[in-house]
Parts: sequence; structure tokens; C-alpha cells
Amino acid sequence: MLARTDMKRREFITFAGVAAAASAWPLAARAQQLTMPVIGFLNPTSPDTMTDRLRGFRQGLKDTGLVEGENVAIDYRWANNQIDRLPALAAELVRRQVAVIATTGSSAPALAAKAATTAIPIVFNVSEDPVRLGLVASLARPGGNVTGVNFFSGELAAKRLELLRELVLGTARVAVLVNPSNASNTETTLRDMEVAGRTIGLQIQVFNASTNREIDAAFATFMRERPDALFVGIDPFLSSRRVQIVQLAARHTIPATYSGRHFAEVGGLMSYGSNLTDAYRQVGVYTGRILKGAKPAELPVVQPSKFELIINAQTARMLGLIMPQSLLSTADEVIE
Repeated sequence: MLARTDMKRREFITFAGVAAAASAWPLAARAQQLTMPVIGFLNPTSPDTMTDRLRGFRQGLKDTGLVEGENVAIDYRWANNQIDRLPALAAELVRRQVAVIATTGSSAPALAAKAATTAIPIVFNVSEDPVRLGLVASLARPGGNVTGVNFFSGELAAKRLELLRELVLGTARVAVLVNPSNASNTETTLRDMEVAGRTIGLQIQVFNASTNREIDAAFATFMRERPDALFVGIDPFLSSRRVQIVQLAARHTIPATYSGRHFAEVGGLMSYGSNLTDAYRQVGVYTGRILKGAKPAELPVVQPSKFELIINAQTARMLGLIMPQSLLSTADEVIE
């Protein structure tokens, strides 16, 4: 009888120990999560348009030894193309006291984050001159709490127009599609387009679109006025609507040039610009380096040394365009 009682007591102690260990696992997991550094990720669009670029960002973190969910957490904030929400979203990340804020997609989230904090490090990627925007003191020595990647697409208007005119012979009138809600990007694009158009003798006509309906309206106007070609400005909203824009350009047989390969991959005629996935990887690398102790004031702004020309040959044939051999030989990729 005594032996049976001792056995039951041992069984109870064993069961209690297992139960205690099991209950400790979630607590340990939560404690580990709480001790992870947290990155704030601020973007003006939505996650469904960002799959490849997010993969690039996470790869950059991995290059520095950081893996989301294992030794670092990411708190995402998406404005869903509502630029005016960015200051409030940046303020939320500051209140949460994240370790670093990565701002991507345009200059708007970078400016919102910079206005929200002078203490938390900020890593941006922007297409415009970050010195002119007031984000950094200089490219070599940014100063302050901000540094990042200048993927330099805003200044490539002249080159994109030259490539377009080489492919579409006789181009004289070019429609330019921009998003007026993204004031800084639009100002840069139109300034560069005015200079480039005047230099190579092209007539430029500007069309604004901040909503899906306004994109449809712009193309309806294109049909009436029949420009020779279309230049789509660099902008996160327009990028998020790339399928709509490319399909409308195909339907109305308008040759168009775009800022990145993500347009050509869904049927856009041609794109010229930086590799955005790699730009996001660079943001991840800088974010990881700062978490490891680097100071943003001492990390020079990264600029790309290579730009990609992507041509969609199927779209060119559909538009009845004959691709010159000189253009094909310089293309980084021809999509068949």
C-alpha cells in the first residue's frame, strides 16, 4: 500500500513537472520575442504589391545575420496609397520605440519619419536627391540619424526618352503620367522632363492620376489626342497599378516607357532604371548594420552604379514595332 502511494506521488510530481515545463514554453517564446530588436517598416503602398522587394529587404537583413522571427522582429506600417496617413504611422513606430525605421517606396515616408524623430535611426530608399530633400547633409557623410539608398530613377528622364525614341521612330509628342499626390516625386519628374524634352525636341503633355478612375480618364484622353508615346513617372501608387496601366496601354496601342522591370514583367513595353529589389536589399543591409552598432551619420548614402534596360519583345511585336539591333544589343534582358 505504501509503495503504491509513493508511486502515485512520483507520477504526480512528474506530471506537474511536465505541465510546468509545457506552460513555460509559451512564456519563454514570448520573452524571446520581447527581447528581439524591432524594425519599423514604413511604406506608402500595400504588401500585396511588394513581394519581390520585401524578399530583397529580408535578404539584406540576412546578409548581416538577421532573420525575421528568429532574432529580429519587423513591425509593418502600410499607408495603402494614402500619403497623408504617413505622419501618423511614423508617429506610431516612434511611440513603440522601434530600434530602426526603414522607410521605402518614395521620399514621403522618409520625410514623415524624419519629422517624427531625431533619435531613432532611419534608413530610406528614395529616387530623388536626398540632400535636396533635406534628409541628409551630404551623400558621403549624412550626419544626424538618417541614411539610406538613393536609387536614382528620378534623374533618368532624358535617357528613358532617348531609348523610347530609338524604339518608336518618329516620336514627337509624349504624354507624361504622374501622381500629383506625391508632390516631391512629381516635381522632380516634371522638371527633368521639361529639360529633357526641350533638349531632344519633344513636346511634353502632362496628365495627373491619383486614383484608378483618374488613370482610366487619362487613357481616355490619350485616345482622343493620340500622343506618340507615354512616359510613366516613378511613383509607388502608379507602380501598384502597373497591371491596369500596362493593360490600358496595350488596349489603346500606346508605346510606353516605365521606371522599373516590374512593369516590363507584366507586359510593359520597356523599362530603364535601377534594380529595385537590390535597392531594398541594400536598405536591409544598412538596417542590419545599424542594429549591429553602426551609426547612420557615418554610413554614406548608397547609389547604384548600374541601370537595367528591359524590353518586352512580345509587346513590341503587338504594337508593330521593329526593334533595332543596337537597342537589343544594349538591353539587359529581352522578355519573349
